[in-house]
Amino acid sequence: MLVVHHLNDSRSQRILWLLEELNLPYEIKFYARDAATRLAPPELTTLHPLGKSPVVTEGEAIVIESGAIIDYILRRHADGRLAPDPTTFDYDVYQQWLHYAEGSAMLPLMLNMYVMRLGEAGAPLHPRIQSEIANHLGYVETSLAGKDWLMGEFSAADVQMSFVGEVTGAFGLYEAYPNIAAWVKRFQGRPAYRTALTKGGPYNMGPKD
Repeated sequence: MLVVHHLNDSRSQRILWLLEELNLPYEIKFYARDAATRLAPPELTTLHPLGKSPVVTEGEAIVIESGAIIDYILRRHADGRLAPDPTTFDYDVYQQWLHYAEGSAMLPLMLNMYVMRLGEAGAPLHPRIQSEIANHLGYVETSLAGKDWLMGEFSAADVQMSFVGEVTGAFGLYEAYPNIAAWVKRFQGRPAYRTALTKGGPYNMGPKD
C-alpha cells in the first residue's frame, strides 16, 4: 500500500491529487507544521534524514522529491496513464516539466518568499529575483498559449507544475499571466483535485471559492 507522509499546507498536496486522478488506493500519515516557525516536525527525520515532505513509502521503499515520487507512482501503478508514450519525444518534453518545476521554476519564487521577509534589507536582491520570476513565468505562460494543459492533454506534468502556478497567484501575478491563471482555475476545478483537498486538510494555495 502506498503511504503518503503528508505535511499540512505543503507540496505533498499534489501527490494526493495525483493518486486521486489515478484512483489508486493509498493511506495518509499526517504531520503538522510548527505553528510559530512553520517548519516540519522532527518526526519526519525518523523517516528520512532531510525531514522534508512529500515522502511516499511502499513496503521497504522510501521515495522523496515530488518529481521522483510522481515518476515512481506512474511507472509502477498507472498502466500508462497521465504520461506520454515513453518511446516518443513527447515523453522527453514531459520529463523536462517534471524536473523543471523544482529544478528551475520554483527557485526565484522561493527566493522571493524568503527575501520579502527581510523587508528593506532584502531590497538590493529584488530586481534580480523579479527578473528571474518574469523569465520563468513568461516561459510557462508562452508554453500554455492555445492549450488547456502543458502537454496538450492533462498529464502528471500539470500536477508537478501546479505549485508553480499556485504560488504565482499567491504573489498576485495572475493579471500579468492570464494563461497561467486560466490553467490554475482549470486544474483546481478537477474533481480529483477537490477530493484531495478534502482528504489532505488545510492548504493555503488552494482555490479561494
